Amino acid sequence: MMDSVKKQVCCVIFDLDGTLVNTDGLVSEVLKVYLVKHKKKWDGREVHKIVGKTPLEAAAVIVEEYALPLSKEDLLLEFSPMFSDQWCKLKAQPGAYRLIKHLRGHGVKMALASNSPRANIETKLSYHLTLKESFAAIVASDEVKEGKPSPEIYLEAAKRLNMDPSNCLVIEDSLPGICAAKAAEMEVIAVPSLPNQSHLYTTADEVINSLLDIRPETWGLPPFKDWIDGTLPIEPWHIGGPVIKGYGRGSKMLGIPTASLSVEGSAAILSEHPAGVYFGWAKLSTRGFYKMVMSIGWNPYNNTEKTIEPCLLLKFDEDFYGEELHLVVVGYIRPEANLKHEDGELVEKALELPLYAKYKDAEYFNSVSGPEHHSHP
Repeated sequence: MMDSVKKQVCCVIFDLDGTLVNTDGLVSEVLKVYLVKHKKKWDGREVHKIVGKTPLEAAAVIVEEYALPLSKEDLLLEFSPMFSDQWCKLKAQPGAYRLIKHLRGHGVKMALASNSPRANIETKLSYHLTLKESFAAIVASDEVKEGKPSPEIYLEAAKRLNMDPSNCLVIEDSLPGICAAKAAEMEVIAVPSLPNQSHLYTTADEVINSLLDIRPETWGLPPFKDWIDGTLPIEPWHIGGPVIKGYGRGSKMLGIPTASLSVEGSAAILSEHPAGVYFGWAKLSTRGFYKMVMSIGWNPYNNTEKTIEPCLLLKFDEDFYGEELHLVVVGYIRPEANLKHEDGELVEKALELPLYAKYKDAEYFNSVSGPEHHSHP
């Protein structure tokens, strides 16, 4: 059933960091390394205080939180070369390219409005030319008097697109950005970059888990046509490791015990993928291939880590803890991380489709599960 249209919009304005590209992961990596120099340890909990801030504001937070013996300006100077070396590793958020190509293909005008300075934006986008070429306008924080949460960046973006602010839809991941867009009297979809924070985003017109969940028709824009029988094909990715005892997110619903995969060494891969229900093929080192549905969720004991619970769609007489399990994830179902009984039936059917069935292949598994492969094939 199609959602009723919330509001007819004519153009879309995107934030960059945390919305289209996974900057937060990179920032955490750089801070981890940098703070060791000052005998301090980055624990990730401060990340919510710097999300959506301008680089100078973020530097001020770090100086204060960690009582560093230098000014925010000096910290920024020390940071800049460290970040410049890392931007080439910056990955697009899941669903970003799909959404941008879809809107561009339908002639929807788009702009970028970022709290980063222009040079910084240009460097990041030089590794993502498809994104860069899709924007009719790019507005940076050093091109306006005040960055977000002031509405100025968004109003300037609308002006450059020749659009009335009331016809603009903004996609944002941070609270300063959402405040800025609402102050500009625009519609806002929030894609929170921090776990379990949706309650803080109540001023947004819609809150979604990731860009994979966006339904453009809700905003009077052309709908996606790539969902197949309740499943969304995604760029396949691989994860593997020994099986450990899980949190049991799926066992009761599917009547099949779920295990957890040891995510030691895989935190970086998991951080790239939104929480939710996915499916694909599993290969147990000693037993061959199985259809698999799985959930990625936040660790109930530690909000900064994700866990993965694969459920092999076959009843086993004994458990297989300790065995090496390799997964190739080929499709996405929905954002909630709890497995339901219907998921098994849906996946059983879906994996028969040639589009998904072709990945049940020993050669392919071997090519992606070598020690040097732990991400996109």
